Amino acid sequence: MTQKERATFVINTLKDLYPTIPIPLDHKDPYTLLIAVLLSAQCTDVRVNLTTPHLFAKADNPYAMVKLSVETIREIIKPCGLSPMKSKAIHGLSQLLIDQYNGEVPQSFEALEALPGVGHKTASVVMSQAFGVPAFPVDTHIHRLMYRWGLSNGKSVVQTERDAKKLFPEASWNDLHLQIIWYGREYSPARGWDLEKDIITKTIGRKSVLKEAQKKSR
Repeated sequence: MTQKERATFVINTLKDLYPTIPIPLDHKDPYTLLIAVLLSAQCTDVRVNLTTPHLFAKADNPYAMVKLSVETIREIIKPCGLSPMKSKAIHGLSQLLIDQYNGEVPQSFEALEALPGVGHKTASVVMSQAFGVPAFPVDTHIHRLMYRWGLSNGKSVVQTERDAKKLFPEASWNDLHLQIIWYGREYSPARGWDLEKDIITKTIGRKSVLKEAQKKSR
């Protein structure tokens, strides 16, 4: 199979498996999505979704958030880890949104990435899921699967994103990055992986990955 044929196989298989795509992080608008994505760094989406209702009950917009102290925010978000850094970022970015954007989340990668605690991946998720702008945020699942499928060399998430954007049509990016995440969780996890259930890797997987998986199953 050529790279293009592999990419088409991935798109078609994922469309069949996930015709409707659930959004992993609970939110109601661009601001609550931004905060949820920031909290998800080195934390599971499940844990974030258990934590954000407590935070958003007190403050679900920048104006309410800046009225909370950094310490109050920190206490609420502790279960998500990295709370000293994340609480400062949440308070700081909320103040910046008020000062520079009338309390609205800006709709550009550059403006988002200039906010405290917001990197390229967070900005990409917000642009994609809140504003519908084509983006391909790469998380650990996507990074792992693009390597397993022989579609990227696995050297860095930057390279993986570059390769994904070259291989897949831009119109598919926003759905596809979510579909790959769900597929990675359900069929191709890092641990407890069963190649027999992983139809995509089984069909187009990198030879070295397939050999290793077969060795382990003996």
